[in-house]
Amino acid sequence: MNESSAIYPWGNNRRFNSYAEYFKKLFGGRVQKISVDAGFTCPNRDGSKGKGGCTFCNNDAFNPSYCQPKKTIRQQIEEGIVFHRKRYRRAKNYLVYFQAYTNTYMPIASLETLYSEALSCEGVVGLVIGTRPDCINEEIIKLLQNLQQKAYIMLEFGVESIYDETLLRVNRGHDFAQSKQAIEMASAAGLPCGGHFIFGLPGETRLQMLESIDVINRLPLQTIKFHQLQIFKNTVMAKEYMDDSSQFQLFDLDSYIDFIVEVTERLNPVFKIERFAGEVPPRFLESTAWNNVRYDNVLVLIENKMENLNTFQGKKYH
Repeated sequence: MNESSAIYPWGNNRRFNSYAEYFKKLFGGRVQKISVDAGFTCPNRDGSKGKGGCTFCNNDAFNPSYCQPKKTIRQQIEEGIVFHRKRYRRAKNYLVYFQAYTNTYMPIASLETLYSEALSCEGVVGLVIGTRPDCINEEIIKLLQNLQQKAYIMLEFGVESIYDETLLRVNRGHDFAQSKQAIEMASAAGLPCGGHFIFGLPGETRLQMLESIDVINRLPLQTIKFHQLQIFKNTVMAKEYMDDSSQFQLFDLDSYIDFIVEVTERLNPVFKIERFAGEVPPRFLESTAWNNVRYDNVLVLIENKMENLNTFQGKKYH
């Protein structure tokens, strides 16, 4: 059978289980994520677990210009809708993405106030809350379950790697067992969970990264997001890179396309893929190995490669 015309288990002939297509089905049309910065910090920044944060982290690289914690949540959402409407005119509904830093790392009353303000805005149908696995507890889970009665609520966990040696090296402040426990706890409570992973962290081989997919496949995730390692200016990792770039094996574009297709073949077909790669403004990058290729173009290259190989998400999944 020619798989290019196949209808896959996710209900269309796209060769991977698309996050965007899933939300179109769920909400009956395009849904746009609106990022907000609510002024959170992280336990590996404020001293409770460490200082300096993750060695690779520069949240400014991902924050749209309208995301400023001095603005109210409502103001950021309203400006975000205007910002995205120029490009995504068909979007009628919005998911508010609490993105910057650890967005469950406040007293429970403060969390309830912030989340409720976001959900009260016109057009907002849910929240995607980015957090760390060591910043979830039963009290927060109960709050999110209550909010889930009237809106879509998803937790997006920064896992980054399954290897504890890597997590220690990049100053994460938690191990993989905590990631697994947090995802299982939230999923058991009926909360959809997403996972974020970085490929190319120092010390990991390409084989280790591929082998990690077998472990990731067993997590009760609904969505998944992959980023290639990017070296951001003004980070600890940027200094490490400048001091000794030989310890890094950064992907060039062609090798990453080949690698991520192989990852996708091994990936649990139940997972909705939100992103295959990261994209930030070039001014934030210490190394621009991809020559500023936009993510939309990267996605086309990935899908073309899958078409040429006649492959799809989960083809080699066991």
